[in-house]
Amino acid sequence: MSRVQLIPFRIEEITTAAPQIPEGVRMIKAPEVWEKAVSGKGNVIAILDTGCQSDHPNLEDRIIAGRNFTPDYNKDEANFEDNNGHGTHVAGTAAGSLRDGGITGVAPEAQLLILKVLNAEGSGDYAGIISAIQYAIDWTGPNGEKTTVISMSLGGPDDVPELHEAVKRAVDEGIPVVCAAGNEGDASPATDEFGYPGAYMEVIQVGAVDFNRKIAPFSNTNNEIDLVAPGVNIQSTYLDGKYARFSGTSMATPHVSGALALVKNIAETEFDRKLTEAELYAQLVRRTLPLGYPKTAEGNGLLELDALEKIEQILLRLGSSEDAKT
Repeated sequence: MSRVQLIPFRIEEITTAAPQIPEGVRMIKAPEVWEKAVSGKGNVIAILDTGCQSDHPNLEDRIIAGRNFTPDYNKDEANFEDNNGHGTHVAGTAAGSLRDGGITGVAPEAQLLILKVLNAEGSGDYAGIISAIQYAIDWTGPNGEKTTVISMSLGGPDDVPELHEAVKRAVDEGIPVVCAAGNEGDASPATDEFGYPGAYMEVIQVGAVDFNRKIAPFSNTNNEIDLVAPGVNIQSTYLDGKYARFSGTSMATPHVSGALALVKNIAETEFDRKLTEAELYAQLVRRTLPLGYPKTAEGNGLLELDALEKIEQILLRLGSSEDAKT
């Protein structure tokens, strides 16, 4: 059985400064719903990746806990530091916070549960991934916090039954599982490329677009794609307190993971009750806009968090026009 790997990604640039609100966060219209969503406060996003720089200025106040599931650091379970850079980048997109300048993520008031499942080379085994998923499901924070979203920008070629069962258990427990589609795409929606766990029906599989709303040529296409998000030249947090631009479906995934924290707060306030995973998924895809690509490439379309508000405004204007006519 092959090992699980990082979804391949490309480092575009490393810098010491970054815009406060990255273009990807703006593109999905996260700032437009921050007030209504309390910026994701009260949610915990479990990031299964290479770990995270725990003292990064834009992340240290967001990390609630963490654990190491790899042989790194002599198998010290308490050491979940990032020795690759990928996990720190993903965490910043999901929930980086504006502190002393720097950069903000999609849900800047959400908290992060950092589960290091990949080593310095970006490799891990299925047993570690499965254990981390189970850990995220069962984890309870110091004040009774529970995991509300699981985010995985990783994958492998094997459909492992135990991995599938762990994913299904998370969903049954009401926890959405967000996964990268993969970067083996050939720029043709007519051919399928599958990676796991992304290809499981139960997960929310995310493809990538650029800032011109074009499907990234590397983005996997298949009949389980759920939606797309920004994944080209994405600016986020990086090692040594720095910032970097990465490209890949790995970068699109945390946009959706963070968005679910915002959507959950908005929808559960409106319904005045806790929503099931299926209901949260429905609320998420209601906030997408079709781009005109086949469903195998874009799924339900591009994530745009204020889409419902726009529709409501149009309907109100139409209603006012009809009233004026009568």
